[in-house]
Amino acid sequence: MRILVVEDDRITGQYVARSLRGEGHTVDLVDNGNDGLIQATRSNHDVMIVDWMLPQIDGLTLVKSLRVIGKHTPVLFLTAMGSVEDRIMGLNAGADDYLVKPFVFGELSARINALARRPRSPAQDTVLRAGDLSVNLVSRDVMRAKQKIKLLPREFAILEHLLRRKGQFQTRSMLLENIWGISFDPQTNVVETHISRLRSKVDKPFDADLIKTVRGVGYRIEE
Repeated sequence: MRILVVEDDRITGQYVARSLRGEGHTVDLVDNGNDGLIQATRSNHDVMIVDWMLPQIDGLTLVKSLRVIGKHTPVLFLTAMGSVEDRIMGLNAGADDYLVKPFVFGELSARINALARRPRSPAQDTVLRAGDLSVNLVSRDVMRAKQKIKLLPREFAILEHLLRRKGQFQTRSMLLENIWGISFDPQTNVVETHISRLRSKVDKPFDADLIKTVRGVGYRIEE
């Protein structure tokens, strides 16, 4: 899944993002409500995790604004504001779930997965496709030419990331930041290694290659 985390506490935000990426999700992390609103309106996310007390635009206003403009991405409030009145206010603003800090990551993960399983509007595609390849973001099934492909969490996250940006080159640095949460370019071949493993499962057994490489530019999915 692609998940947007809007959290101004650096330690909490990085912990949540790192843990979600460890489960194979693609995570966008921002630390204020204004950037959260921009990210949420410009990109398609499967779930949003939003803190209430945010700089610039608070979480309650952020969620209300999204609902007003017809953006129905499932939202989980992750906040220290845990009174019954706060919960009611948050849910009435348009949030789909509510988790109070301090929290256990296992519960957060379970709640996110439950939100992702809920029926969605037609605008929210749960299946990504390229040619004869399909990826179900809810069941996490990967199929090509009617054959099921088993991917590891990182491999699934890379494939999802490329499919969401079909036709657009993604550089090594972009993949490091979005999949591993590394904002600098260390001397590592982790991207190349994972792309090679992904190709061996998604492309090699089939007639045509979907994952294209341009040396010095990056990778992209082509139909």
